[in-house]
Amino acid sequence: MRIVLVHAVNIAMAPIHSAFARQWPEAELVNLLDDALGRDRDNQDIPQQALDERIASLGRHALSCGADAVLYTCSAFGPAIEQVASQSRIPVYKPNEAMFEAALEYGDRIGMIGTFSPAMQSMHAEFEALSRARNRGASLEIRCLPEANQALREGDEVKHNHLICDALPSLAHCDVILLAHFSTATALDNARRDSACPVLSSPEAAVIALRRVLTQLGSESSARENSLEFSSLSNTH
Repeated sequence: MRIVLVHAVNIAMAPIHSAFARQWPEAELVNLLDDALGRDRDNQDIPQQALDERIASLGRHALSCGADAVLYTCSAFGPAIEQVASQSRIPVYKPNEAMFEAALEYGDRIGMIGTFSPAMQSMHAEFEALSRARNRGASLEIRCLPEANQALREGDEVKHNHLICDALPSLAHCDVILLAHFSTATALDNARRDSACPVLSSPEAAVIALRRVLTQLGSESSARENSLEFSSLSNTH
């Protein structure tokens, strides 16, 4: 299976590659990167429509690469990714949707630690929409740590992970804690060690969901081909 990964920041790339290596090493990965998207998301002079078109353009490029599925790794562009998914003939995943789905299996009190402020509002809206769609009254309690994002951008992963783990006790009353972005997954092992409740990351959840969906689609396709072949053989007799 060929999975095209669409990145808006460099720091999201290592965590998703690590998740594939652990959960689905056989997958073929293709990387598309527009590393100005993250910066331009904060630039008020750039219209949202222009950013949305760049997201769509990357989706079209992914299709031209022969993708079996597309996974966007930046959590700040949810609505634009939804538009791409609605027009695609293959699975297109937002960074967080698999993690949000998995979180609801633990309960209705969900905590989330993020580090990129512009993404928090749209992620909260995505979670609430999912909760309503599932007829759940789930709540999402957020801690945003922009200083951790800055540390990671400066290459200080140890400080980044330490700051995230320091925030865990404030969400200990939750049923599960989410690490909001692909980049925050660098703290996953430490967070699971230090947390009093389960911790999920978006890269790991996304890979598990993609593998399950594409395996199912492959099985259904094989079943249809076998059925057609059987029908063809039957018609020759």
